[in-house]
Order: sequence, then C-alpha cells, then structure tokens
Amino acid sequence: MSKKALFIASPIGALLLAEKEGKICEIAPKERRASKDFIFEKTPLLLEAEKQLSQYFEGRRKTFDLPLLLEGTPFQIKIWQNLVKIPYGQTISYAELAEKAGNKKAARAAGNANNKNPILIVVPCHRVIASDGKLAGFACGKDKKKFLLALERYFKD
Repeated sequence: MSKKALFIASPIGALLLAEKEGKICEIAPKERRASKDFIFEKTPLLLEAEKQLSQYFEGRRKTFDLPLLLEGTPFQIKIWQNLVKIPYGQTISYAELAEKAGNKKAARAAGNANNKNPILIVVPCHRVIASDGKLAGFACGKDKKKFLLALERYFKD
C-alpha cells in the first residue's frame, strides 16, 4: 500500500510527513526519507500533523494528538512507545530508556531502536541523551537535536 505524503518547512529543515492506513507512519528529514512509494497529497491527517508540528515549533503545543502507526520489531515498538512518555522539556539516558522498556542492560539496543525511530518529534527520540549528559546522534544532526531541546526548555513553563 502506498503512503500519502507531504513535505513541510520547519526550523530544522524540510520534513516529510507520511500516512498509511489513516495513521502517521513517518516524519523524517526530506533527505533521509525511508520510503520511496509515496503519493503526494494533502490529506486531512497530514494537514493536521503539519498544524500540530507548527504549533510545537511556536511553543504552543507540548503533546501531540495524532494516530500513529509504529512499524518495527517488538523491541523497537516498545522503545518508541516509551519515547512518547518522556515529558516535554525533559531528557533521559539510553540506559533509562532501556530500563523503561524492561531490559536495563539493553542500552545499546535501545539506542539503535531510538536511531531507527521513523516518526521524529512526535515520537521524541531527541529527548534521549548519553548517560554523561552529552548529545548523541539524531537523524537531522546534533545541531537540530540541540535546537529542539533548547526550544522545549525555553517553552517548558
């Protein structure tokens, strides 16, 4: 089944928003889009996702209300479900993320699952940092991760 998609501008660069089966399945940097089977169409769901992301970047939205389609291994999905639970403006370590997913010794696997998150920002993988407090990788680059964390700290209260 083809995905319906839309490109949007954002403060961290052009993003591809995609839906499948009436759920958001991908938010990715335009240059790193994971799939090629898109039908470009402005659907109500994609327009709603664009609106909510715009509100997020303006500091007017701290949580998202979008149906999500998480496609991955059971462990990846468990990690991604835990990412959504990280409060706005807060961070956790990869080890903490692994523990929340039920295996405190799986920090490296949690990091790999985090790295494969197909739904950036809405599934906030940018809120996961190294145990020493340093920023680890991010699909859009560390500079964009730093921007998102600073944005959330600024609008937190």
